[in-house]
Amino acid sequence: MSRRSFRNFGFFLIALGAICAPAKSRAATACVWKLSGPEGKVLYLGGAVHALQKSDYPLPAVYLQALDASSRLAVEIDAKSLEGLAKAWSADGKYRHGDSLKNHVDPRTYDYLRRLFTLMNVPEENFAQYRPWFIVEILQSAAVHKELPEVGVDEYLMRRAAKRSMPVIGLESTQEHARVFSGLTDRESEILLLTAFIPGSGEVKRETIMGAWHRGDADALARMTQNGFREFPAFGERLLDARNRAWVPKIENFVASGNVYFVVVGSAHFGGSNGLLALLRAKGYQIEQL
Repeated sequence: MSRRSFRNFGFFLIALGAICAPAKSRAATACVWKLSGPEGKVLYLGGAVHALQKSDYPLPAVYLQALDASSRLAVEIDAKSLEGLAKAWSADGKYRHGDSLKNHVDPRTYDYLRRLFTLMNVPEENFAQYRPWFIVEILQSAAVHKELPEVGVDEYLMRRAAKRSMPVIGLESTQEHARVFSGLTDRESEILLLTAFIPGSGEVKRETIMGAWHRGDADALARMTQNGFREFPAFGERLLDARNRAWVPKIENFVASGNVYFVVVGSAHFGGSNGLLALLRAKGYQIEQL
């Protein structure tokens, strides 16, 4: 797989294709929504891209407006938990002593990886200690962070919240967040790795994704994200749909609390029939895109 393909695959895992719903009265300008619940209680929703370039700043003004209108910030995983996430992934991503990748994938997959890493001057004993999904994480993280050196929307907002002593709440624990990958079976983990090597799999120019995110273009971004998982749709269900269903009760509790929350998660979590917007509308909430 080319470096470009690694970057594209990594960007889909990080940006997750910003899916947004169109505003009724005017053209949408960003992936930010206002949710209205019973008794006039409100909550704000924001779509994040988890890694950015310097040129992506400043953020659309509505992100800061929503933060200023809120008293709490909720993100996928809070800053304190993020500190332990790398350790959790590293522990889960490495086989126990005496075990090896060779025992968990098809011989043809292993031979391909061995030849690939030989070209990259990586000794076999170095890559063979890791599970397939963790190899994907290593490769895509190296590529994406080189191309996208700036913090993403959620981390930027967490830093602003910290300066204001605003409480920041995580929707998931370290273990829940890590299990999106670590909970994969051997076969699923191998499929995830192999899809990263399929030429053109999920390949979309970053400019196209970011342009749509800035415009709040729901349909275009939904198609991009769905296309990114076409070789492994079950992972899209695991990464997006299952987590959306788990988050809805937590978001409802935020609304019921009477505090104004700004819930900021990966942008792909909002659109489509299984997205947060559809699930929350089905619960009777009114949602307006800002």
